[in-house]
Amino acid sequence: MESGEPHQPAPPRLLRGARRVLLDNWTGTSTVPSRGLYPHQWSWDSAFIAIGLRHLSAPRAQRELETLLSAQWGDGRIPHIVFNPAVPLDAYFPSPDFWRSSRAGAAAGAPAAVETSGIVQPPVHALACLLVHRADPRTSARRGFLARLYPKLAAWHRYLTEARDLGGHGLVAVVHPWEPGMDNSPCWDAPLKRIEPAAPGTFRRADLHHGAAADRPTDLDYGRYVRLAADYRDRGYRDDGPPPAFAVEDPGVNALLIASEHALAEIATAVGAAPAPHRARARRLTDALVKRLWDPATGLFLCRDLRDDTLIPERGAAGLLPLIVPGLPPALAAHLIRTATGPHFGLGAAARLVPSYDLLGAAFDASRYWRGPAWFNVNWLVERGLRLHGAAPLADTLRSAALEVAVSSGFAEYVDPYTGQARGTRNFSWTAALALDLLVASGGAGAEPVAWDRETAAVEAGGTD
Repeated sequence: MESGEPHQPAPPRLLRGARRVLLDNWTGTSTVPSRGLYPHQWSWDSAFIAIGLRHLSAPRAQRELETLLSAQWGDGRIPHIVFNPAVPLDAYFPSPDFWRSSRAGAAAGAPAAVETSGIVQPPVHALACLLVHRADPRTSARRGFLARLYPKLAAWHRYLTEARDLGGHGLVAVVHPWEPGMDNSPCWDAPLKRIEPAAPGTFRRADLHHGAAADRPTDLDYGRYVRLAADYRDRGYRDDGPPPAFAVEDPGVNALLIASEHALAEIATAVGAAPAPHRARARRLTDALVKRLWDPATGLFLCRDLRDDTLIPERGAAGLLPLIVPGLPPALAAHLIRTATGPHFGLGAAARLVPSYDLLGAAFDASRYWRGPAWFNVNWLVERGLRLHGAAPLADTLRSAALEVAVSSGFAEYVDPYTGQARGTRNFSWTAALALDLLVASGGAGAEPVAWDRETAAVEAGGTD
């Protein structure tokens, strides 16, 4: 191999490893992110998992999304966790007895038969549903996959654009740092300083039993997360009334909603519904995203704190995610690509993978959760965005690095962006799924069937339950 040429992992090795992770983490109806640290079903994890799983079994990928959406609330929200009642309460915190969704969320339409959390995660779901449908359109049509999920996805988007437009300017707001998915990003440090943390003795941290404390959020941050979640629960998970203590317009959440609105327009066409409202909403959201969150001085989209209506001056990877927006103005897309390859994110230069936070930021930490490490879902989205906006050679470089690091890290939850060294837990489901998707896209492997269990075989035969 010539010097400087990216090393490509042997496709069979990556394929075998990714299959093993996805098989081992399958519960019968969905996939856990990891067996120890995350023993339930997570919202955006399942969307990313389904995107990779479609290459092994499109029906099982459909089941993944159907299971998640079966726990949707009456107001349209898709909760960020769907709890498995067979898992002991002390295996994860906050557990079902903290969220109390079926009681505290009853007025908002929380399901009575399953316990969930009361907050949400980024809306990747319509995009995932469309990609899963495309993997096997005949089976999808026979099972009525899109026809059944379209109304649920439309209700989900209505919830976000109506109940969560807390700023009144057309963008979705998040009310907890866990909602944008980048849990303890330095972007949240300033808004979180307003929050009085829950007392240390009032909650327990199960996460520290499965990972190094240096890789996880601090106790102070966790106390603030607990306080915000408890306050939201105690107000019945309502989004009206007095403004919440934490309210932020996040570019990643809104970019994913725009991409999913474009996907929902295609889904609408496939099921005989009108696509025009979804395309119009995508345009309105794109205009609001540029107007509210674009910062020309940094060449990046920034988060906006709604409590004082100001941009938060921290460079997080969420600010690069608008690259996935099809209607993004070309000049802004070009500027974002320059920012991604510049010193703050180092893509194609200092960093092997896009970090979750500014390499030059005062709060950068290559090991601690979303404060610097590289995550595979972020890099999958950036790779997709680079291709969308004409930067295929750079996307090829990123894809090669992601494939190599996925294998060498043991499909780690996240990695050091400079070295690719594994951080967090291993055998992480979305890492395996998205590496598989990148591998297939590169031509390194085709779809390969898996010997599924009897239950999934019944789904493949055409059942809908």
